[in-house]
Order: sequence, then C-alpha cells, then structure tokens
Amino acid sequence: MKYPILLLFSILQMSLCSAQKRIAGNYSYETECLGVELDGTQILKAWGYGSNKPIAIEQAKKNAIKDVLFKGIRNGKSDCSMKPVVLETNALENHEDYFNKFFSDGGDYLNFISQKDESKPKNIDKKNARTGIEIGVVVGVLISDLKKKMIQDNIIIK
Repeated sequence: MKYPILLLFSILQMSLCSAQKRIAGNYSYETECLGVELDGTQILKAWGYGSNKPIAIEQAKKNAIKDVLFKGIRNGKSDCSMKPVVLETNALENHEDYFNKFFSDGGDYLNFISQKDESKPKNIDKKNARTGIEIGVVVGVLISDLKKKMIQDNIIIK
C-alpha cells in the first residue's frame, strides 16, 4: 500500500516540475531601472525576444527606448523617471509612420542607446523559450537627447 502512494506522489511532483519549466519560457520580463548616471542617462535592463541572439539583443534595445518613451520605467530602483517622455495617448498609433521609421533596423533609436562593453557576458542574460531566446541586456538610454529629438520632430511640445 505504501508503494502506490509513493509512486503517485513522485509522478505528481515530476509533472509539476515540467509545468514550471514550460511556464518559465512564456514569462514576459519588464524593463527595470538599475540607476541613473550623472549626465541623466538611465541605466536599464531590458529584455528582447528573437530567434537568435543578435535579433533578441536588438529587440531589447528597442524595448528599452519604447518603455522610456511610452510607459516610463516602473521596476527596479526608483532613480529612473516613472513618467514617459511622450504623454500623448496613442502616440505610437498617431505617429505610426514616424515611429516605424524610428524603430526600423538601424533606425534613429540607436542614437539614444549606449551599451557599454557589449562583449562582456555579465551584461547579457539569456533565457530559453519554446521557439527562440529571450535576452536581457544592460543599456544606457540618453534621456535628454531623446527628449530633444522628440521636441525637434514635433512629437512632444517643450
């Protein structure tokens, strides 16, 4: 009588462990604040998803800028601005052509990202997902330059 209960317990425990692994690959990570430099650059850890490492890293950089522009940074240290740069409701949709070009591969968004020591593995976290990888990258976002660009391009008013 003891062995069937032990067997049932073991099967149940194994199924719970495998369920946890499946869920981890589908988890969505949020951009978090690691600090702010003296020039106002926000140091963020942003996550990107892609079929390979270079695509996921570029997506993480885009996500860092998107979060600063439209959401504000709410996770991590409280040093970063919780208020988004662009306060206009539905700004991404209202200025769709502008932001499609801005966030295109090799687009202007790269002018506002700094990634120190890209070769160092300590700046990159990798999580395997079902059909690709999710990578966390530590980047600096040049907030004041980004605000100036949005004002210059009439996306926000000074």
